[in-house]
Amino acid sequence: MQMDAVDQRIIALLVADARSSYAEIGARVSLSAPAVKRRVDRLRADGVIKGFTAVIEPAAVGWTTEAFVELFCTGRTTPAQITVATRRHPEVVGAYTVSGQADALVHLRAADIGHLEQALERLRAEPFVTSTRSMVVLSRLVETPTAVPL
Repeated sequence: MQMDAVDQRIIALLVADARSSYAEIGARVSLSAPAVKRRVDRLRADGVIKGFTAVIEPAAVGWTTEAFVELFCTGRTTPAQITVATRRHPEVVGAYTVSGQADALVHLRAADIGHLEQALERLRAEPFVTSTRSMVVLSRLVETPTAVPL
């Protein structure tokens, strides 16, 4: 799919505020509201824009503890197996295959240390997990949505 500079600006504006109207975006990119809507519809149909969502502050809903957990797995564990397993755990907010010694990196959020420990125990109980190494987050320094330069 070919994206031009206007598409990139529309995406950046939606990332900054997905509630912006087509007219507001149009004013910023010199297009009419219907023209912006057509471009957004095309970007959605092409899978560039996957959806629109509310961004929640985890602490405001009681999830004040987070950790990154390196998973070490048995030799024939596939990314698909890791995906299926991590989706079973509501505390998992992200899971990634990585380079290095670990097979995957899992991002967990929990209400407190006790809840985090329970989530870790359930994750460690997955049949393919041989060991884990955890790092508890002390503070989030930078957290941005997927950004596209303006």
